[in-house]
Amino acid sequence: MNDLTDPYRVGLDVLAQTGAGQDARRNRVAEVAPDFARLAIGFTYGEVFSRPSLDLKLREFAAIAACAAMSRSAAQLRDHVAAALHLGWSKTEIVELLIQIAAHAGVPAALDALVWCHDLLVEMSDCQSCEDDSSDGQV
Repeated sequence: MNDLTDPYRVGLDVLAQTGAGQDARRNRVAEVAPDFARLAIGFTYGEVFSRPSLDLKLREFAAIAACAAMSRSAAQLRDHVAAALHLGWSKTEIVELLIQIAAHAGVPAALDALVWCHDLLVEMSDCQSCEDDSSDGQV
């Protein structure tokens, strides 16, 4: 299999496009289970995320929705929120998605997602109404 068709290599390229690349968590997994790391990146990013029908922005939106709804992996959710922001999603769009998650998967899942990604979303300044809101931010 050459580099152009190797799902792992394609997956690394897709990760680079999202601004992620090979991070410390992936390196730790690869140190203990290199075959698992290769399969996970190859399948998820090299075969699923690289399919032609949806662009990366929509794929990240779907990943955020799934991670937030499952409310199980703060690290994965944070990776996908950071990637979505890198690809051009706004804070307002991500917050709106999480409001939808509250309606369909439950308020606790959406609250967890907002807490887990608080620092990523606070750094964004596209939500003028959020900045102008005089409430104390309590739910």
